[in-house]
Amino acid sequence: MNILNIENITKNYAAHTALDDVSMDIPEKSVFGLLGPNGAGKTSLIRIINQITAPDKGRIIFNGQMLEPKHTEMIGYMPEERGLYKKMEVGEQALYLAQLKGLSRQEATKRLKYWFEKFELQSWWKKKVEELSKGMQQKIQFIVTVIHEPKLLIMDEPFSGFDPINAILIRDEMLELKAKGSTIILSTHRMESVEALCTHIALINKSKKILDGSVKDIRKEFKSDTYEIVYEGLSIGFANALWAGYELHDSKEEDGLMKARVKLLNGNTANDLLGSLLPHVKIHSFVEVIPSMEDIFIMKVSEGETKGNGQTIKQ
Repeated sequence: MNILNIENITKNYAAHTALDDVSMDIPEKSVFGLLGPNGAGKTSLIRIINQITAPDKGRIIFNGQMLEPKHTEMIGYMPEERGLYKKMEVGEQALYLAQLKGLSRQEATKRLKYWFEKFELQSWWKKKVEELSKGMQQKIQFIVTVIHEPKLLIMDEPFSGFDPINAILIRDEMLELKAKGSTIILSTHRMESVEALCTHIALINKSKKILDGSVKDIRKEFKSDTYEIVYEGLSIGFANALWAGYELHDSKEEDGLMKARVKLLNGNTANDLLGSLLPHVKIHSFVEVIPSMEDIFIMKVSEGETKGNGQTIKQ
């Protein structure tokens, strides 16, 4: 089941098209990576989901219903540009923001106490926001984003400003929220975060969606039948064993062993490749090369740039 169905969304600002007929489905209880270069249209889509702005065309279905203002209380949004009032006391501000999410003061106090203890922020309750480090302010922003236990969390560059230890803390909390039933939309430039967290992704470039699906299926789609082989023996013997059924790439010596990448051709299989090599060299490792999400991101965005320059791309 999908928590969001985004259908044919178009958004124009004066002469600029921010989103051009964008459609995608966001599965319930997924971590959905919303990816794209700066200016691609990600923020415009996030603003429409949050009902900050409205689309010129298209519609969004939330949890089986047309998206309406009543759904705001079921959504948590952590923008890239944080919005805390620097002169307010931390605790009072957190209480205020929690009550805006529909919580009573009593329930908000109870939940905030839990989160402040979890993040070791108890001693900062009476401090002003401006006295906190950027990382601590980020923690407060995260807490007030999730305090009402929303069905849908939208996190725009949530790891910005965090040191590695606190980035792991926030990552683990996001995974725990997912395990409890939340769906997370993660907008980020950090491809390592996509690899570690996301179950599904959509890639937007120049206002258009150019790729979407499960991370597992997309990586399979873009694999190229290439294997990395570490072996012991003569490189000339290795190369001669390949003949015309394979293509040799990147052969080099590392730590006394040879490493090479070989692409299968003409319908040959991994077993065929091993059978060709074993009489000639000693194999130490044999691993299929699966492209990373960063590789795929760069490939698809570069492809779009080339098409934009009037050149034809062979698929």
